[in-house]
Amino acid sequence: MKQNAEVQESRHDGLKWAVVLILVALAVVGNSYFADQALLYRVLGVVALGLGAAAVALTTAKGRSLLELARSSRKEIQRVVWPTRQETVQTTAIVLVAVLVVGLMLWLIDTLLGWIMSGIIG
Repeated sequence: MKQNAEVQESRHDGLKWAVVLILVALAVVGNSYFADQALLYRVLGVVALGLGAAAVALTTAKGRSLLELARSSRKEIQRVVWPTRQETVQTTAIVLVAVLVVGLMLWLIDTLLGWIMSGIIG
């Protein structure tokens, strides 16, 4: 029974995506058509149509799966163990020192090879 409901909903998804495209097209065309109006009104119109398009898109199967992904991502971020301030400072210092050492080594190699080439070329 649940599968029949999902099939029926997925049949309407094409229509919902068409409505989303129409709303986005209205936002684009309306913005250029009302170019002589104040920018604030045009922005409010585009935002309103964009929110409407997003609301319709989120009712589709792909939209619901996107919402589920966002919820699970939020839960996952809460489980992450973030480094402390001291760990962050230490790691940053190590990286900066490593970059400085490698930069100095490359400069020395370049200088040495430059002297060697100057000696060979004359």
